[in-house]
Amino acid sequence: MMYSRIIGTGSYLPQKVLTNKDLESLVDTTDEWIVERTGIKQRHIAADNESTSSMAINASIDAIKSSGLSEKDIDLVIVATTTPDQIFPSTACIVQNKLNIIAPAFDIQAACTGFIYAMSVADNYIRNGMSKNTLIIGSEKYSNILDWKDRSTCVLFGDGAGAVVLSADSKEGIISSHIHADGQYNDLLSVEGNHIKMKGNEVFKVAVNTLSKLVDETLDKNNMDKSSIDWLVPHQANLRIIKAAAKKLSLPLEQVVVTVDDHANTSAASIPLALNEAVKDGRIKEDQVLLLEAFGSGFTWGSVLLRY
Repeated sequence: MMYSRIIGTGSYLPQKVLTNKDLESLVDTTDEWIVERTGIKQRHIAADNESTSSMAINASIDAIKSSGLSEKDIDLVIVATTTPDQIFPSTACIVQNKLNIIAPAFDIQAACTGFIYAMSVADNYIRNGMSKNTLIIGSEKYSNILDWKDRSTCVLFGDGAGAVVLSADSKEGIISSHIHADGQYNDLLSVEGNHIKMKGNEVFKVAVNTLSKLVDETLDKNNMDKSSIDWLVPHQANLRIIKAAAKKLSLPLEQVVVTVDDHANTSAASIPLALNEAVKDGRIKEDQVLLLEAFGSGFTWGSVLLRY
């Protein structure tokens, strides 16, 4: 039986860092208020000459290098983003061209769940023999769609990119993936007039309840107990949501990869950024079981259970 396994991870964060203290001079907020409600302390902001595609390219180079493969080995490119460089061509085609990859390339738009959707799609391509080495990227330039006068949203998001190389292997990698959507909630979190609009309290409640059910679904499908999970690698939206998911799994925070304090919410980039950090610093080790989960606008939500 053929599985898909992560064989390389990579990331890119813009050099510019915007702290909560910096935001105090832009909007009516305080460092204490932001940290207490979100856990965020700072975020990275892309330079004017940086784009979703340029950040994606940097993360991809890092991931391909760590995989031991070369660009010519990649036979599928998927970019998860809600902030493409332009309406078309796709960001994936821009990345594919700049990296001289000869392969199909397309974008996936599922907001903050985009990377999970991309992983699920790539896993199916590999299991069905249609791809051997897929490059999956989550990249976002949210600073372009923030209203820097709206303190309820501008403090929450950041820019960055993360990538993985998913390869065909006879050894177990992705155990299962689960993706969902419910469009009846689309007015709670959306972009209107080029700026993010969010009803934060309502989003928070639905996110916590939905992710709790998602954990049950993922474990039940695989007849696994929560004690089998070595690491939770969640979407980095809010520390309170992350803590609720950890509690559901009876996991101490030491077994949860948390980057929201440094990165803020980077949407589709947040999970691959967090994954890369924990892989490169040695926390995540081979053969450990990881649960990746996300919730985003749409609403969309999903999980990937995998053995690293």
